[in-house]
Amino acid sequence: MNAPAPIPFIDLRPAEDDAAVREAIDRVLVRGWFVLGPEVEAFEREFAAASSAAFAVGVGTGTDAITLALRALDIGAGDEVIVPAMTAGYTALAVIAAGAIPVIVDVETDTLTINAAAAAAAVTSRTRAIVPVHLYGQPADMEAIRLVAARHSLAIVEDCCQAHLATERGVAVGRQSEAAAFSFYPTKNLGALGDGGAVITGDEALASRVRRLRNGGQQVRAQHVEAGVNSRLDDLQAAVLRARLPLLAEWTNRRRVRAARYRQLLPPSLRTIRERDPGHVYHLFPVLVAERDALQAHLASAGIDTMVHYPMALTRQPAFAAFAAHDCSVAVDAGAELLSLPLFPRLTDADIVRVADEIGAFAKGHHLA
Repeated sequence: MNAPAPIPFIDLRPAEDDAAVREAIDRVLVRGWFVLGPEVEAFEREFAAASSAAFAVGVGTGTDAITLALRALDIGAGDEVIVPAMTAGYTALAVIAAGAIPVIVDVETDTLTINAAAAAAAVTSRTRAIVPVHLYGQPADMEAIRLVAARHSLAIVEDCCQAHLATERGVAVGRQSEAAAFSFYPTKNLGALGDGGAVITGDEALASRVRRLRNGGQQVRAQHVEAGVNSRLDDLQAAVLRARLPLLAEWTNRRRVRAARYRQLLPPSLRTIRERDPGHVYHLFPVLVAERDALQAHLASAGIDTMVHYPMALTRQPAFAAFAAHDCSVAVDAGAELLSLPLFPRLTDADIVRVADEIGAFAKGHHLA
């Protein structure tokens, strides 16, 4: 009997979007305009509309989107910016790139998103902003974060790099803050064929400044009115993103359906991240298990690929050792137990059943069931 086909962690090859992606690439090649051209302008309009935002500005990466949003808010040298301990290192690196100081705080036990009480306790006279991360596609508790920000006159720049089309209490992420940052890295819910990012905002002046900063600080060509950077979304990636954007709502629905199926089938002994809000878009589906490495090896032997997001809290990362950190024991402990299961739009129900069955077998063999 033949072994079942492997289940990849993710499949990035074009499928139902194949024809549209190829047409988009050809359109750019024929036009011969590759940077800050009509495809970028059209994508900015379309992504802003899809995100319920007034303005979107395409930039080189999601990291740059955070950095440029902070810089556009005049946050820089000597300023403190609060970030959660459970996130990709790029969130804190973006703060450093803006010239500011990341202050790392703990996360909530059940959602692993930033703990608003911990953020409030970390505020000092130098604190200028909070960067909540909508981790794994789940919006942070923005109502609580906004209360902290309002109490201390702080700006909010949302890290939405995993949260395309996510909502919180029915409101699109990024709508109720100064700015929000998105990534279009190929693995994201809306992914390009390379790097890319965007800043969304309801503030026209802030959007204009991000546009200037992304292009070397130029007001007009060859006139640099401030020291900007070179972080421009290119037309090829913008065209690909335009081809995929109309499919994003359906892809998001499939992610939610598959996540619900996991929750239905996984053994109750396996801890999952609580869904705080139905606006969760399930960029990833992590579980927590003390025997993480053994479970990952078991699934690998069954042809099921998994990954870990994120094994090391920012407080344990050498790159951030010089920066202020508070007690982040929740993030530290979770990092030792997290395991992300396969979840992408083309994953089938049979795949979900197979993954759950293998986890169930592991749980019984390790007396976890």
